[in-house]
Amino acid sequence: MEASHTGPNSSGKSWRSVIRSGKINSVVHPEKERKKESTGELSNAKRPGRPQKTTVVDERRFISMGKRNPFTTANQVNNTLQKAGVSISKSTIKRRLHESRYRGYTARCKPLISLKNRKDRLDFAKKHLKKPAQFWKNILWTDETKINLYQNDGKKKVWRRRGEAHDPKHTTSSVKHCGGSLMVWACMAASGTGTLVFIDVVTQHRSKLSNGW
Repeated sequence: MEASHTGPNSSGKSWRSVIRSGKINSVVHPEKERKKESTGELSNAKRPGRPQKTTVVDERRFISMGKRNPFTTANQVNNTLQKAGVSISKSTIKRRLHESRYRGYTARCKPLISLKNRKDRLDFAKKHLKKPAQFWKNILWTDETKINLYQNDGKKKVWRRRGEAHDPKHTTSSVKHCGGSLMVWACMAASGTGTLVFIDVVTQHRSKLSNGW
């Protein structure tokens, strides 16, 4: 029997003190008593729907995989779980990741910058943080980039949370090289943009060599 007493506590004492008194084996909690009165049962009803196939340990395992390597695919997670004896679908894996606020995004592609250059850029930004507007009007900004002629460099999906797009571990790196592509140079200033210039990489390379002499 789950309880030897199902009637109301009419003694005026708390339920805990009645249990501690030892006069009865056990007492049904007031919520259980109300449930008994309304349904005629003390046990919990069987829950509808299919039971969840993953355990808390399983979910921790593949969420940890996504944290360690954000570029892990659902297929890779699934293969790892199958080796551990857990058979679930990719849809289930994605749902569990979504419940933990992880979404699949296209990784941002950023220039490959060394740690030294990152430090130099940060130092430059701090040094010029309080420069007046007139100072920046005299600056000419220049940059070069690669434009692919036939196809892109491929996009990768990454598991991350909202607001983590520019975290280095969630981005891919681009390097400047040619092969089915064009290199272009451009500049801009406070007064406007300059002309787009196409760079002949072979000529550029020879120019650098000649300047070195």
